[in-house]
Amino acid sequence: MNWVWANLDLIWDRTLDHLVLSVPPIILSFVIALPLGWLANRYRLSRGVILTASGLLYAIPSFPMFIVLPALVGTTLRSPLNLVIALTIYGVALMVRVVADGLASVDADVQRSAVAVGFSTWTTFWQVELPLSGPVLLAGLRVVAVSTVSLATVGAVIGAQSLGSLFTDGFQRGIQAEIITGIVATVLLALLLDGALVAVGRLALPWTRARKTVKADARLRLPVEVTS
Repeated sequence: MNWVWANLDLIWDRTLDHLVLSVPPIILSFVIALPLGWLANRYRLSRGVILTASGLLYAIPSFPMFIVLPALVGTTLRSPLNLVIALTIYGVALMVRVVADGLASVDADVQRSAVAVGFSTWTTFWQVELPLSGPVLLAGLRVVAVSTVSLATVGAVIGAQSLGSLFTDGFQRGIQAEIITGIVATVLLALLLDGALVAVGRLALPWTRARKTVKADARLRLPVEVTS
């Protein structure tokens, strides 16, 4: 604990660095995965190609990714941008299938009803399919957030300052408290982002709360037995 109290400023700085590296990929992966998942859901021929390609992207090891990216995007090996791009790629790989499955879970009768009242394909997506698939998308985004926070620690190996820097520095200097602090801080940050997404989901998807309330009320109602 002495090391922790003596290095609170360092821990705070690395936490902020980790947050800066983690949040953009989470947002970008969701934005990029939306059209890809929509295509995979709408056209059968593209579904297999898109979902297979996204799965292969997630299978790429992180270290080779960090080495190849600078040559592709023209950055230096130690640039934090490499980490942001890599985390975005991994996030997209996870979210594409979630988006496709979420949109596929929307009742076909609801979609046909929207078309029947004059909704265009674009309007149906934004006002019907996307809201109704919201709970599924939120669940997937929570997984992406936790995964991104975890993977961001690997960036310390290429020099990107984050909570992972506490791991590498702790190993090099033999300070066990620093390593444990990095682990605990990473877990807490992941839980913080997960809680923030849950709060955003409650604000953006208020009808899901109403549905849960109705179900809970239904369970509390006991059947009335009529006797003659």
